[in-house]
Amino acid sequence: MTKSELILRLAELNPHLYQSHAEQIVDTVFEEITKALVVDARVELRGFGAFSVKQRKARTGRNPRTGESVHVNNKRVPFFKIGKKMHERLNGIAPNGKTDIKN
Repeated sequence: MTKSELILRLAELNPHLYQSHAEQIVDTVFEEITKALVVDARVELRGFGAFSVKQRKARTGRNPRTGESVHVNNKRVPFFKIGKKMHERLNGIAPNGKTDIKN
């Protein structure tokens, strides 16, 4: 699902919202998550998952075209850990722990 598809779906499910308002809502949520990650805060959406930042150390990599060694600086990267409820829904596991087989 793309951001524009998310906005359209939000507007469809909430007919009292104009599409421009749905777009503002989605933009605001993404902006707040981004702001939190910039300052190394963790963002948890219960039942969905958690966003955080991981630090990757500097290393020696390889240029895939030439095979030559190149230095890769340390960097911060966003990380997402799926929540338990989302994991269960994706894998068809019912709240009682049994596999929920639906076609």
